[in-house]
Amino acid sequence: MTLRKDRFATDADIEIKGAYGPEDRPADWNPERDLGAPGAYPYTRGVQATMYRGRLWTMRQYAGFGTAAESNRRYHYLLSQGNKGLSVAFDLPTQMGRDSDHAMAHGEVGRVGVAIDSIEDMRVLLDGLPLDQISTSMTINATAATLLALYVAVADERGLARSSLRGTIQNDILKEYIARGTYIYPPAGSMRLITDTFTFCHREVPKWNTVSISGYHIREAGADAVQEVAFTLADGITYVDTALSAGLDVDDFAPRLSFFFNVHNNFLEEVAKFRAARRMWARIMKERFGAQNPKSLLLRFHSQTAGVTLQAQQPLVNVCRVTLQALAAVLGGTQSLHTNSYDEALGLPTEDAVRIALRTQQVVAHESGVADFIDPLAGSYAVESLTDEIEAGARAYIDKIDELGGVIEAIEQGYMQREIQRRAYEHQRAVEKGERVVVGVNEFQIDEEAPVEIGKVDPGLERAQVERVAALRRRRDQAETDRALTALADAAAGSDNLVPAILGAVKALATVGEVAEVLRERFGEYEPAYTM
Repeated sequence: MTLRKDRFATDADIEIKGAYGPEDRPADWNPERDLGAPGAYPYTRGVQATMYRGRLWTMRQYAGFGTAAESNRRYHYLLSQGNKGLSVAFDLPTQMGRDSDHAMAHGEVGRVGVAIDSIEDMRVLLDGLPLDQISTSMTINATAATLLALYVAVADERGLARSSLRGTIQNDILKEYIARGTYIYPPAGSMRLITDTFTFCHREVPKWNTVSISGYHIREAGADAVQEVAFTLADGITYVDTALSAGLDVDDFAPRLSFFFNVHNNFLEEVAKFRAARRMWARIMKERFGAQNPKSLLLRFHSQTAGVTLQAQQPLVNVCRVTLQALAAVLGGTQSLHTNSYDEALGLPTEDAVRIALRTQQVVAHESGVADFIDPLAGSYAVESLTDEIEAGARAYIDKIDELGGVIEAIEQGYMQREIQRRAYEHQRAVEKGERVVVGVNEFQIDEEAPVEIGKVDPGLERAQVERVAALRRRRDQAETDRALTALADAAAGSDNLVPAILGAVKALATVGEVAEVLRERFGEYEPAYTM
């Protein structure tokens, strides 16, 4: 019989043999050892014994644009539509530690997220939101400690117990060096901020996830599923090593580590990817680091559908892609999920598109029936074979990174960057040669498409935000602000935990950019040794 392709393979180039059977299981395969039960080591089948029969995943919608007031209105809307947690996007100046009135911020204020310059903006952003009842995820890295301090400062003003606050800061600087580029400081300074945040939250904000080790952006840069698992877990190993070197006990901080993964279109590979990552992390924490607390072994992860798979051509087809990806995340055992809006390849999502994205999750949760099963694909010959293949490939990458001296050394040598570039090139070449079909792009095109409403940011919002920063500086007690920034500089020059000093600075109305500038003076700015 003639087959439609000469070779069948997943997106990670794992060959697909077709029909799988018992002969595809290793001779020494042990379901109890390699799968376990849901909620039991090695957690291949999920981190909770009852999974979604007990509680559904947290439905988040990543949002933030323009001013804090505009973003606050969107958050109230999302909560009214059934969202269970917030996910905050910050604009590039906030991510890079530049205030809205800085020359380098011109044209970028409020463009890809909300502009947050001070505690006044954070008060507006969180106005009316029940911080002790919701979970808030903040996608922020180089300035993560400062944004966490602003969040805690607002909670303090409201008289809320810090122990009641739940959420996540991404705080994953290593993937910025690898794939994304929103870094500020060299690795030593960045890693100090991260370990100080681990310590502060363990003592003060115990329900907060202090880092979301992110494969999402690594995948967006062109990595395949195997590379996403390998490089993400290698970053996780580095954070654990750094915290241990700083004198922390592994079981004091590891239970609050979390992960952030991408979800692509290759359905079974994505499901297997999550299962492999969970099993690998449990074994790494137990065997490599000797963790004793079962919670230290859990790979808890947020997932987001793949922005890079969204197409500007026939954008409504993106609803199909997002639905497929959302289902893969759920069958893979995600703890929380963001579904992209169909119009994001064109601009900021409109409210209608955001509603469809959220409704997609709700249909999967309440109408598909899959949430009533606990890891229903366990034991599938194909899925278990893919899980093993992904784990083997990821382990080979981690071994190579260890040989190079660890993640930071591998970054300086450009190893991971080159590997990602190679896979991105191979993917694009396959699309352009028609070997990989992208619906509406290289196959099934239409000549004329109906226009789609595109969300836009009013340029006047930047002018208003710049004036807001200027007014803050005119109004504050400058001597008090200066004292707080000097205290931060002293802490940075010594060995004190930096987070309390940052908290003191933002309460004294220091801006995000001013805090970052103090740390720039102490740590310097990162210049990559390897450029793409």
